[in-house]
Formats: sequence, structure tokens, C-alpha cells
Amino acid sequence: MTTRYRGLLAVPFVLYSQPTGVFGDDTNVAKMAEEAHRRYAEIMRDVELMIDDHIARQNQDRVFPSKLGMLVPTAGPFFTRLPLEAAFKYQDRKRYMSSRRYVAPSFNDVRLVLNSAQIMAVTNGALQLATFDGDVTLYDDGQSLEPSSPIIPRLLDLLRKNIKIGIVTAAGYTTADRYYGRLHGLLDAIADSTDLDPVQKQNIVIMGGEANYLFEYEPSSPYRLAPVPRPEWLTPDMAAWSEAEIMALLDVAESALRDCVRTMNLPAIIVRKDRAVGIVPNPPEIRIARESLEETVLVVQRILELSALGAPSQQAGQGAQGRRGVPFCAFNGGRDVFVDIGDKSWGVTVCQQWFGRRSGGTTGADAALTAIKGENTLHVGDQFLSAGSNDFKARSVGTTAWIASPAETVELLDELADLMQKKLS
Repeated sequence: MTTRYRGLLAVPFVLYSQPTGVFGDDTNVAKMAEEAHRRYAEIMRDVELMIDDHIARQNQDRVFPSKLGMLVPTAGPFFTRLPLEAAFKYQDRKRYMSSRRYVAPSFNDVRLVLNSAQIMAVTNGALQLATFDGDVTLYDDGQSLEPSSPIIPRLLDLLRKNIKIGIVTAAGYTTADRYYGRLHGLLDAIADSTDLDPVQKQNIVIMGGEANYLFEYEPSSPYRLAPVPRPEWLTPDMAAWSEAEIMALLDVAESALRDCVRTMNLPAIIVRKDRAVGIVPNPPEIRIARESLEETVLVVQRILELSALGAPSQQAGQGAQGRRGVPFCAFNGGRDVFVDIGDKSWGVTVCQQWFGRRSGGTTGADAALTAIKGENTLHVGDQFLSAGSNDFKARSVGTTAWIASPAETVELLDELADLMQKKLS
């Protein structure tokens, strides 16, 4: 959809931009910028109204499809309105898109407008849960969340506002010390905080391996974390996945990965875990070509789909009725390729039900009744475009923001805090 919005903005850019080389013609440039701004804003308003119509129709049975649904058949559910016109005006004041004469509104321009629209939509007191990817979102790829990170005080501010935090990462560690190594700056800051009460400090969980290992905050642990036994947090649908099916799916995935390593002569080795299998570069400092990683993801995904063992299109919250197989996620991690059981839609769903269960006092199947809803959830991540795009899966269970670096996460959280403060005042 981001690409389609960009295409709509290309027309007024061609009609109203004045790419001359004349200096000092400030009057004409100002008029051009004013007209381009007006037309861009009108287009955003038109798309905003199309989304409103789509939202009105999306939960109705046997209704004629929305205009947006016909133009973009892959459009997923919308949990909130998107005030695109207001978001564009906000971003135009920062990025001066309307004043550009040679560079049309870009993919990144539109991505950031959509982020701002989503942030505006969840700052009316609706936000209860913020979930974050790890690599490239909270810290640089392969690095850790160090005490000096500017993201840490902003996450602590969310906790002060009683907003729950879930870090939903593809890193599939089974022990607390490994996650502490990646997140020690944040976890130590929570432990040392004097203005967070004990309940607020408990409002953070780590969901590892997409949706396979849950850790909660534990102040008495040297690693600030304690593992939560799987039976205590599995959703009813997840509990129905049999271990035999999981092992069989991973066996097929491992075989497909070995074939890719052999046929493309990849400098990689196979890594098998209890809930995942993947390839990593060997030696570690080598970088495998992006195209080879993308090809590997698509090959493995297709083989698993055809095997009838996996159900990649099954989404958390939709149940397993009429479905066969185990949900999985095959994705390009930038340096490696992994196949995980479940995906981030399931990981975010676990966070929603975990915090909902704690506040509602429910257990088992009743936890879904008190779960934090999609319109009250914001997932922030970077993987929305490459093969597998594991953060994209979270789009089915909550609102999302697409960032490209930890620095953008900082900007996003600042924008969120600023809007929340303005609405409070």
C-alpha cells in the first residue's frame, strides 16, 4: 500500500513542481510549494476516506467489497482510523516534501506519514501495549541495548505511563542470560529506577524465537529475567500444535536449507534448535548475498507450504478451524535465514493475553476475553518488506509502525510522547 500511495503523490508532483535552475525566484517556488502541499493533502484525505469506508465494511458479512479492497486486495484489517491528512501536514513541516522541485515524495516519505497517522490514532488514551522487534529496531543488527542508548529513557517513560512493553524478537534463546546480554542496558535501568513502582517494573516481557520463549521481569535474578513455563502462556490454538508435527516441519525445513546451501554453494552451516532451524554464515564474518538469502527464504517457504506440514497463512486470533499444519515463519535476518515455529502475530498475541490475563485475573481459554485488543496495541519493527518480513505478520493482530533504524525508533517514541502530552493538556 505504501507504494500505491507514493504513486498517487507522483501526479501532483509532476503537475505542480517547477524544476528550474533559476535562483532568487522565491515567489514562484513558494506558490509551487503551497499548491503542491494542498494537492498532496487532498490526496491523503481521499485515501483516509477510502480507509474509513474499508473499516466500516471489513467486519460485515456478504457486503460489497470496499474500493480500497478492490484496489489493494492484500490490504489487511485496520484496527483504527488513520488521520492521513493531519499526518502528512505534520511530516511536511519536518521533511518539506511540498518544497522539493526535483525529488518526488519517496517511499520513505509515505512510510513516515503512515507511521505518524498510526501514532496519532493510538494517542487518545487507547495505547495499552507497545511491542518491539530487537535487531535494527532497538539496537543495530547483531548488537545489544547498551546503557547509553537513547531508546532506554523513552521505554522507561512508557512504563511510567502504565503502558506495557513486549520485546518480540526472532532471537531464539532458551536461557535468561542470553537475553540479558542483549538487553542488559534496559533491564538494569528498570531495576535501578526509583520512580517506577513494582507493578510498572513487571509490565515488560521478552518473547523470543518469534513466539516460543517467554521471560518476565524478575528483580531477584542476576539476569533480571525469569523464564515462564510454556503451559502457562500458550494460547489454546498454540497448545494444539503437536510436538510430532513441529519436529516433522523442522526436519523438512532443514532438508530444504541443506539443498539451498548445496545448490547455491553458500558459505553457511545449519543451526538446529528445538523450535527453529536456520543457516548462518561460516566463517561468521562473511556476508551472504542478499539475493541468496531471499532465494533461500522463498524456496524453503514454498517447500513447507507444499508439504502440508506448515500453515504459514494462519494468523493468530483466527483460530485453527479448518486449518491443517503448524504455523511457521521463514525470514531473511539480514545475515542469516531462519524458520521459526509460529510468527510475530502469535508472539504479540501472547503478550496481549499475558497482560490481559494479569489485569483480568483469567486463565486458560478465558484469557482471550480479557486480552489487550489490536486497537490498543502498537508493534514497532523493521521487517515489513524483505522475504518473510516477520514484523509484517504482527499487522494481523495490532497496529504497526515501520521503522528503518534505532534512530527512527527514538524519533517515533518522541513523537508518541509529544502527542500524548498534547492530548493530556
